[in-house]
Amino acid sequence: MSYEHILYDSTEGVARLTLNRPDKLNAFTTAMHAEVRDALGRTRADGSRVLVITGAGRGFCAGQDLADRAVAPGGRRVDLGDSIEKNYAPLILALRRLPMPVIAAVNGVAAGAGANLALACDLVIAAHGASFIQAFSKIGLLPDSGGTWTLPRLIGNARAIGLAMLGDKLSAAEAAHWGLIWRSVDDAEFPAAVDALAARLAAAPTLALARTKEAIYGGWERSLEAQLDVERDAQRELGESEDYAEGVAAFVAKRTPRFVGR
Repeated sequence: MSYEHILYDSTEGVARLTLNRPDKLNAFTTAMHAEVRDALGRTRADGSRVLVITGAGRGFCAGQDLADRAVAPGGRRVDLGDSIEKNYAPLILALRRLPMPVIAAVNGVAAGAGANLALACDLVIAAHGASFIQAFSKIGLLPDSGGTWTLPRLIGNARAIGLAMLGDKLSAAEAAHWGLIWRSVDDAEFPAAVDALAARLAAAPTLALARTKEAIYGGWERSLEAQLDVERDAQRELGESEDYAEGVAAFVAKRTPRFVGR
């Protein structure tokens, strides 16, 4: 597929997916969803070890482009639930299930589904000038794209309900202070910080990171006893991996390990 609304490349194990509708603050359209789905599929085939998602221009993602779905052909009102089922739900699940670390590099405003797209990623790093807005209540909707599930788990019910009902802007610095995101950095340092984080993860034992991701996300739904079983089974698998053998050998030899993700 050739891309009109996103940019994609993969170099030295780092895949970069850039939402590329800067004149619309990278708001989603149906065509853009199709391109993102295709790009996520490519990450599994091109040897990528980490994925970075960011936005072109001054915004990360303004959520849904309302002009793209306000009225269906023939003047019929669009079924918003159908849009969630066909586009947003598969996108959020795909990010959570991708067997590699996913970084959201939030360069500007992340609003509505754009905010929850970022929060579905494994690590969120944001420029100080960025912000997060659960804008749904402003147009008579509730947070989607996993927002009602993710927000209370990250920051508790009180703050989640406040953000969802009021739709207030949350600065990147405050989001980091609340524990909503991993880190906020100065705007001037942001590109280098993203590159350093991506390179660090690409050099890591990515099979172990994939199992860590699965265990942590799945653990929200399991008992402690069941989670201990998951840890046992994953540790048994990882203990037979090439990366574990390399990690131990490098530790003994006091050298930098060379992980391969197997």
